[in-house]
Amino acid sequence: MERENIGNLIVISGPSGVGKGTVCRSLLKKIEVVYSISATTRRKRPGEIQGKDYFYYTREEFEKKINEDAFLEWARVYGNYYGTPIEFVDQILHEGKDCILEIDTQGALQVKEKRPEAIFIFILPPSKEELIRRLTGRGTENEKEINTRIGKLEEELAHLCDYDYKIINDNIEIAAEKIKAIIVAERCRVKKNK
Repeated sequence: MERENIGNLIVISGPSGVGKGTVCRSLLKKIEVVYSISATTRRKRPGEIQGKDYFYYTREEFEKKINEDAFLEWARVYGNYYGTPIEFVDQILHEGKDCILEIDTQGALQVKEKRPEAIFIFILPPSKEELIRRLTGRGTENEKEINTRIGKLEEELAHLCDYDYKIINDNIEIAAEKIKAIIVAERCRVKKNK
């Protein structure tokens, strides 16, 4: 298959609580892209659906897939495994569709090693105080988990230089429009090594 028929792989990362999921949901209403479904061992949150929000695995099932090299990237984050199934992503890309991965910085660095042609976008909060407000406001983590996520912020920000673009999420719709503009521009790029 010729390179120009393959879709773009778009990697979106940012600190926990920055609004990655909300921005991505808004983006999906604005442009035709496929949102990759990740695999995880974390417990389902209320309203989440197997095969739609995540592929939920037991720890044993996930570790078996790691050994089979079935993930484009995987990481252990806050005590749970997360990963991106290679087969799922490659099927989307080979259909000529763009695929979005919403993953943490650990996973993004693995993808960068395996797929350096991917487009890397980092979403930032307007401020650390706003990030803390968002984390406490969503009510899905206890105080210890919130403090762990806040403590990881500086480590995540240290990887900003590994990304192609940064977006400050001070307005969901504007942040989604900026990502849409990046995707449209990347679709128009004259690619090397056709």
